[in-house]
Amino acid sequence: MRRSAIAILLLAAVGAATGFYVVRSNERRSSMAEPRTVRPERRMVPATVNATGTVRLRVGAEVRVGSQLSGIVKKLNVTVGSHVAAGAIIAEIDDAPVRARLAQAEAQAELDRAGMQRAQVNAARAQELAAQGLIPVQQQQDLQLAFQEAAAKYEKSLRDRDLVKVDLGYVSIRAPISGTIASVSTQEGETVAASFTAPTFVTIIGDNALQLVAMVDETDIAAVRRGNPVRFTVDSYPAQDFFGAVESIAPKATIVSGVVNYEVNAGIRRDARLLKPDMTANVAIQTAQHESLVLPADALRRDGEQTYVLVRGPAGPERRSVVPGPKEAGMVEIRKGISQDDVVLLLPPEQPKPADPRE
Repeated sequence: MRRSAIAILLLAAVGAATGFYVVRSNERRSSMAEPRTVRPERRMVPATVNATGTVRLRVGAEVRVGSQLSGIVKKLNVTVGSHVAAGAIIAEIDDAPVRARLAQAEAQAELDRAGMQRAQVNAARAQELAAQGLIPVQQQQDLQLAFQEAAAKYEKSLRDRDLVKVDLGYVSIRAPISGTIASVSTQEGETVAASFTAPTFVTIIGDNALQLVAMVDETDIAAVRRGNPVRFTVDSYPAQDFFGAVESIAPKATIVSGVVNYEVNAGIRRDARLLKPDMTANVAIQTAQHESLVLPADALRRDGEQTYVLVRGPAGPERRSVVPGPKEAGMVEIRKGISQDDVVLLLPPEQPKPADPRE
């Protein structure tokens, strides 16, 4: 009885395994029998001019910040790579000498004010006495001139005091623009001398300071216009597209090894923070739009230097050589080789690895 039960269980297990194999085989045959297909679509696609370029700093984007005062650097608030906002304090010079000069200027102004008041009283008294004929007119005039000189001297003292106050404002060195610190040439505790030239504290590269400079061949430059959309990639981020627009075209050509090119400057619209100066870029400038057939990128196949697609034919898939154009949003322009009525086979999706029965 026990042997019969064991035999029944074994037969049931073999039957289940056979059924699973048959189902899986049917699924595979079904998937192989029904390949994915697509028909070419007719769309408006951009006409582009391709070029190589370089990411560069804009003119005036790099600012060297220095000190107008001589003294000891009391505090330095930035390091290389840090971001600063316009008006932020970069460094501070020891203000003790300037404050001492300010106190001296204020004392001198107070002294000159007292002298002016004394001369004013003497001039008023002399005017009364001269009116009564008690002093000569010349003496009255001398005292009046003395009062005017005292008033001018007091005014000069006030201007000297204001000049020292201006120097006091230079004690705090502020960022003139928002940007990233590219270099720091002075450290805390160092003495700077501003007798002849302003010593450089830091170098700031402003925000949105980068632009794209593309070298466009003379055969293509006629199609490029200001405002044309630009798309480019860099070697550091090959899978990411960066976008911009043409801002200017150099009127003078650049000739290298007999090849005539024109510099096309393009502004970078977004994601510029990922880019660095002097990066090499592969540039596509959209100059117009035209109607063309497009296919998904996974419909194209390569055989060496040749690009082709598989088209459904009466006797099975037929190989057709095609001339692809630019790729955008997963779709590739097909310039030659197929018609809109063709049915194109897509590459099969990646199949998951079968489970290991031993696991």
